[in-house]
Amino acid sequence: MSVGPIGPSLPAAPRLQLEDARQRPPQSSGGPSTVADTFGAMFSDAIAQLDALQKNADSLTTRLAAGEAVDLHDVTIAVEQANLGFQFAMSVRNKLIEAYQEIARMQV
Repeated sequence: MSVGPIGPSLPAAPRLQLEDARQRPPQSSGGPSTVADTFGAMFSDAIAQLDALQKNADSLTTRLAAGEAVDLHDVTIAVEQANLGFQFAMSVRNKLIEAYQEIARMQV
C-alpha cells in the first residue's frame, strides 16, 4: 500500500481541472469572444465534473443501502469527494458574486 506525500492537496474536482488544463494545447489569444468561449467552456467542464462526482456518490450510496456488496470505504471516499467538489463550487460562486457586486459599486 503506497502512502501519499504529507502536505496540502487539492480536492478532486480542481485537481482534475488542473490536469485537464495542462494536457490541453495552448490556444491562440483572440478577441473577447474567444476568452468568453474559453471561460464558458471551463465552467461547463467544471460543472460536468461536479455532476459526475455527485452521481457516483449517489450511485454508490444507493447500492450500499440496497444491500449490494459495496466497500464502505469507497462509498465514504466518493461522498467526501462530492462534498469537497460542491464546497469548492459554492466558494467559486460566492467569489464571483462578490466580484460582480464590487464591479456594480464602481463609479464610472
